[in-house]
Amino acid sequence: MKSTQVFKNLVFVIGIFCTFFCVIFLLYTAAILYSAQKCREKLAKTSQEKPAAAPIGNTVQDYYLDVLKKHLVRYDSDAYIPVTSPINKWLAPYDLSLVRILPAQHANKLRTDGRDWPADQAETMIGLKRLNNLEYCIKDVLKHNVPGDFIETGVWRGGATIFMRAALKAYGDTTRKVWVSDSFQGVPKPDEKSYPMDVDNGMSENKYLMVSLPQVKQNFARYDLLDDQVRFLPGWFRDTLPTAPIDHLAILRVDGDLYESTTEALHYLYPKVSRGGYIIDDDYGALTIAKKAVDDFRKSQGITDELKPIDWTGVYWQKH
Repeated sequence: MKSTQVFKNLVFVIGIFCTFFCVIFLLYTAAILYSAQKCREKLAKTSQEKPAAAPIGNTVQDYYLDVLKKHLVRYDSDAYIPVTSPINKWLAPYDLSLVRILPAQHANKLRTDGRDWPADQAETMIGLKRLNNLEYCIKDVLKHNVPGDFIETGVWRGGATIFMRAALKAYGDTTRKVWVSDSFQGVPKPDEKSYPMDVDNGMSENKYLMVSLPQVKQNFARYDLLDDQVRFLPGWFRDTLPTAPIDHLAILRVDGDLYESTTEALHYLYPKVSRGGYIIDDDYGALTIAKKAVDDFRKSQGITDELKPIDWTGVYWQKH
């Protein structure tokens, strides 16, 4: 009799716990749905206008590169926005996570500005505006025969470097190389002694930024662009860039996230940029530490070339 009562009490407690958990889960789900609806309403106000883009030329090469840019960012595709939730800890062992779907007509604004971290298979998160800028720089150095290769330091899934190689192939340049520089294991842990400003940014623990070398190579191969003109520099910048077998650069694109990574890329590679070449930084407007790294480097080198904005975060300048 006593054991029966204990059992009933246990069932009652479990029932209360399950009910409480279900209520919390439903409230949390409702909050996510409400947030998504508000986001859709906000984006709807701006999605009626066609996103700004670089003018499309009349050549086959221009059309090819325009289509490629849109595919690299998955323009006109639904966006899968990662949702921060403790539930993701339970889903992680199964390689799953919670996302919310943003319809293409609203996602296009994000993909134009490069404001989301694509949870789908997009090869780049830099957006159309920064790809348009990269195309402009490539065309200009080719037009004026500025000597040197192209490089991006910090490539994620490889999208910007894939575009670099595609542009060289489209315009028949068989002499320049595209250098793909990355740790291929995410952002380095902050060097507290040398770069205290990088401490507590949390990026080194973000698995979303960890894309392996085989995966990046596979992304190049998907577009039939993995060949001898593509060279990989796997490893931390401090270990690979000082001895990188690069003579001259026409385009240096920096996407290092940290003060340390941005500084190292500029320190080791800026001297190799030819006059007339371009230096692009992806993080200037988004990350204070990246902005400080660029400003400090330009000041230390006495660089007065105009720093021009690309969009809400990217900047670039031409070396004179």
